[in-house]
Amino acid sequence: MNTLFTRRLVLAAAGLCAVAPLQAQTWPAKPIHLVVPFTPGGSSDILGRAIAQKLQEAWKQPVVIDNVPGAGGSLGAERVAKAAPDGYTLLMAHIGNLAVAPALFPKLPYDPVKSFAPVAWVASVPNVLVVHPSVPAKNVKELVALAKSRPGQLNYGTGGNGSAAHLATEYLKLQSQTFMVHVPYRGTAPAVTDLLSGQLQLMFTGAPVLLPFIKSGQLRAIAVSSSRRLEALPEVPTMAESGYKGFEADQWYGVVAPAGTPREVVLKLNAQINQALSTPELKTRLQYEGAVAMPTTPEAFGALIAHEIVRWKPVVQAGNIRPG
Repeated sequence: MNTLFTRRLVLAAAGLCAVAPLQAQTWPAKPIHLVVPFTPGGSSDILGRAIAQKLQEAWKQPVVIDNVPGAGGSLGAERVAKAAPDGYTLLMAHIGNLAVAPALFPKLPYDPVKSFAPVAWVASVPNVLVVHPSVPAKNVKELVALAKSRPGQLNYGTGGNGSAAHLATEYLKLQSQTFMVHVPYRGTAPAVTDLLSGQLQLMFTGAPVLLPFIKSGQLRAIAVSSSRRLEALPEVPTMAESGYKGFEADQWYGVVAPAGTPREVVLKLNAQINQALSTPELKTRLQYEGAVAMPTTPEAFGALIAHEIVRWKPVVQAGNIRPG
């Protein structure tokens, strides 16, 4: 009797072990939902839709974009963290909700490391410092001088308290010892709208959403946050070239799944996303939008997340940044 019971347990365990490989073979068998934790029109949305299109073409399954804005991207991240770990709910992750949020929210409803399975590092996106044409500053030196002559009179917009754009601008304020007023929005797109109308004077945010307006002359770009100039904006100097040595504040984006997602599914996603990032079409599209494709392993993306959590915590503390 005991022998028979033992055999049944062994057979049951073997059956369970076979489930994950079988799921990977048949996955995806239904629509995939890619949660973008910001409003439509921002950098996360632009990059998320580009990746979704490629996955949909490859697997002939719909990849649905779900925009879930709020709390600097944390609401969307929480939804994915609590979703079933079956590969059908993914997050278009961002430096804000994975690396910055831990320093902002003492009681974050998810753990950026433990709650997710890193899938793929999609892109690195330098921030671009832009001003409305009515602002007389033509470079960073002139902008800083203007801000010092008009303390509290220059307003800058971001996609929310604690967003990557917020940190980049606060970092500039700390380095330049200036006082500019932060105006947080529920997403980057509405902030850009107010910047275009002249209600805001400047913004320091991801290149993709700004490039069309820079090219059209509706906004003036005066610096980029990366260590090298952007190919899409070769005439715009880096912050280091503008007198701020060591200033680097790029945004980054990637895909993560709920923790516990089968390894085979993660690897299948990683391979397909990396393949998409390596296509001339997507490379050109990302380059045009000021983003740099970053195909790599899930482990490398996980290491980036852990490193950035440590890196940005002192900036949040020094700037006394609080969530809205």
